[in-house]
Amino acid sequence: MKVCSRLLRAAAVAMTLSVPLATQAPAQDWPNRAVTLVIPFAAGSASDVVGRIFAARLSEVLGQQVVIENVGGAGGTIGVARVSKADPDGYQFVMGGIDTFAMSKALYKKLPYDPVADFMPVALVAEQPIILMVRKDLPAKTFKDFLAYAKANPGKLQYGSAGVGSASHLGCAQLNAAAGIDAVHVPYRGSAPAMQDAIAGRIDYICALGAAAIPQMDNKSLNPLASLTKVRSPLAPDVPTAIEEGISNFEAPFWSGFFVPKGTPQAVIDKLQKATVTMIETPVLPDRLKKVGSAFVPVAQANPAYLKKFLDSEIDKWGATIKASGVSLD
Repeated sequence: MKVCSRLLRAAAVAMTLSVPLATQAPAQDWPNRAVTLVIPFAAGSASDVVGRIFAARLSEVLGQQVVIENVGGAGGTIGVARVSKADPDGYQFVMGGIDTFAMSKALYKKLPYDPVADFMPVALVAEQPIILMVRKDLPAKTFKDFLAYAKANPGKLQYGSAGVGSASHLGCAQLNAAAGIDAVHVPYRGSAPAMQDAIAGRIDYICALGAAAIPQMDNKSLNPLASLTKVRSPLAPDVPTAIEEGISNFEAPFWSGFFVPKGTPQAVIDKLQKATVTMIETPVLPDRLKKVGSAFVPVAQANPAYLKKFLDSEIDKWGATIKASGVSLD
C-alpha cells in the first residue's frame, strides 16, 4: 500500500510539472502553420499596400506564410474588433494605427474593443508624414504666408479630408487649433475625392497622408507647405515641419504597429517582434516603402515597451484634440 501511495504521489507530481511545459510547447513551436495579418481597411488602400510589403518579408523570416485578410468598415474598427476576440495564440494579429488605436478611443461612443485592455503591443513598425498641402492658386507660398492669409480670412477657408474622424481630418483639426486657424471642414468619402477637389481648387487645403501627398508633390499639382512631423520626413526632405515654421511642440505623423490579442504567450510576441526587426533591417524594403509614401521607424522603437508607452501618449494627445473639436461617432 505504501509503495502504491508513493507511486500515485510521484505520478501526480509528474503531471503537475508537465502542465507548464505542455502549455508552453505550442508557443515555442510558433508558427507551425500560416499566420493571418488583418488589415482593417479595404484591399488597395494605403494600409493594404504597406501591409502586403510587410507580409511578404515576414513570411520569409518566419518560415510560414503570412496571409493578408482585409476586414474593412467603420473606420477600421470592425477588423480590429475581430482580432480582439481571436484566440490568443499568435495566428492572427492586426496592423493597427493612429486612427484605429489612438484616435478611436475618444472618437467612438461605443467602440467594440479597448485598444489597451484587449491587446498586447508587439512593435511600432512604420510611419508616414501628414503634409499640409494647398491649392496651386492660393495666394500663400509658404506656411507663414498661409497662416497670415487664414487669419485674415477667418471662417472662409475650406479644408478637405477622407472623412469625419479620419487621420487627415483630425491632423488638420489639430494643426488649426495649434495655429489659431478658423476654417471649415469638408469631409469626403475617402482621400481620393478630397485630393481631386483640392487639385481642382474646389477646397483650399488638405492634410494628406504621405501615400497620397508624395505623388501630388512630384507632379506639382498642389503646394506642400509643412510636414506635421517632429523632424523633416525623409520622404519629403524639402518640406519644413510645422515646428520649424513656429508651431511649437506639434507633431502628427501617421504610424502603424503590430498588435496581438490579450493573453498571447510572450514567446510568440518575442518571435514576432524579432521577425519585425529583421524585416525593418532588410536592405531593399525602405525603397519599396518610400514608393508608397511610408518609412520604417528606427529599430529601437520596434518593441513592445516602446509601443505601449507611445500608444498611451498618443491616446492622451488625440483624446484632447478630439474632445476640443467636438467630433463624435456612433
